[in-house]
Amino acid sequence: MKNKILLAVISCLVLTTSWAQPKKVLADKIVGVVGNKVVLKSDIDNSIIDMQRQGMELPPDARCLTLEQSMGIKALVLQAEKDSIPVTDEEVETDIDNQIRYFISQYGSKEELEKVAGKSVYQLREDFKEGFRDRKLASAMRNKIVDDVKITPNEVKHYFEKIPTDSLLLYESEVEVGQILVYPKASRDAEQYCIEQLVEYKKQIESGKKSFANLAAIGSDDPGSKDRGGQYEINRNQKDLDPTWLSKAFTLKEGQVSNPFKSKFGYHIIQLVSRAGDDAVVRHILKIPQVTQYEMKDGFDKLDTVRSNLISGTLMFGTAVAKYSEDEASKFTAGMIQGRNGTFLTIDQLDKDMVAMMQSLKVGEYSKPVEYTDDRGKRGVRIVYLKTRTEPHRENLKDDYSKVAQRALEEKKEDVLEKWFNNKIKTYHIQVDDEFKDCKAMQKWIEASQSTGKN
Repeated sequence: MKNKILLAVISCLVLTTSWAQPKKVLADKIVGVVGNKVVLKSDIDNSIIDMQRQGMELPPDARCLTLEQSMGIKALVLQAEKDSIPVTDEEVETDIDNQIRYFISQYGSKEELEKVAGKSVYQLREDFKEGFRDRKLASAMRNKIVDDVKITPNEVKHYFEKIPTDSLLLYESEVEVGQILVYPKASRDAEQYCIEQLVEYKKQIESGKKSFANLAAIGSDDPGSKDRGGQYEINRNQKDLDPTWLSKAFTLKEGQVSNPFKSKFGYHIIQLVSRAGDDAVVRHILKIPQVTQYEMKDGFDKLDTVRSNLISGTLMFGTAVAKYSEDEASKFTAGMIQGRNGTFLTIDQLDKDMVAMMQSLKVGEYSKPVEYTDDRGKRGVRIVYLKTRTEPHRENLKDDYSKVAQRALEEKKEDVLEKWFNNKIKTYHIQVDDEFKDCKAMQKWIEASQSTGKN
């Protein structure tokens, strides 16, 4: 296989965000130069440490590959700056926020993250800025280079025919499945009961009779936080939180408990534990109004009618999803459940109740309405649509054309990107440290440096 600057690596750009610096580097040196961009030895060392910490299995030439990828990223950034590709501070900050939250989830708390990193979250954010800006620029430049690349059916066929028979992928049985989900509305009495419970909790907390954490542990309907006393670490710019809930959290003073309020999940009270800028630690208690069987019957009746219209052909599934479904995860994918590889899912990617519903369905059929309880304990009713089902098989163009076509397209993009690098790096000032002169992965860069007499 040709030594290419891997498209997947360039897309992910993992190596630009190293944060593992257990010791201060006293004697650093430049190991690579692309134009006015430099790669330091510490950049390579810390990237290796990061990958090891994440449990990645590293090849023998990991340092060589890391330098090659780092220099590839520098070249993309250099060209992006030359082409004036815009990257906003807001975009960079959003990416940093997401990365920080990921690290916190991995290490369990902000304090543990800071302990492992040897620096505060604020310092990490500052350290990340240049790397994340480069990541955005490199990604945008890469997209500009390959966005116009298309693939024809003949090219897909030719790509597939080159694959040795014994190398063809084996696929498990897969399905494409969609759902329409409704949540019957609880009665006003049930809602009022939740509010009264939360008012009482607030009184007990403020009087000192009970702690917020203890009440959350015994009284909250949020399974994701009750075992932690209702605690969450949040950021003002998080996009995955209910905006009403998030806004309420940042109106509080430290120690203050909110009045009961409503979100899309139910009713809450929130206590602000601590705050540092846009980051905060909060506790919350969620109460979900209980839906009676009478209200559930309304949901069943509604979806019975929807199902009848789907079967008769007077209503299309996508239209029904847009009009009736309250499942936010699939509402904007025409009701289809999304997995790691798009809409094609293996059975283990579906919840067990959905698997049970599908057992009696043929392709193109709709299930009868069935009661559903989400991961927060909220009761609803849903119908399931089985769009396709494949049997276990070896990859072929008839059943797997879209997957083969995607791989063929990625290979074509990789070729285009490789040609771009081969032409472009000749126009840049390139330097490669002698430490890497025997790296096969670095040959194109070494040759470019030698051609200008700079190495």
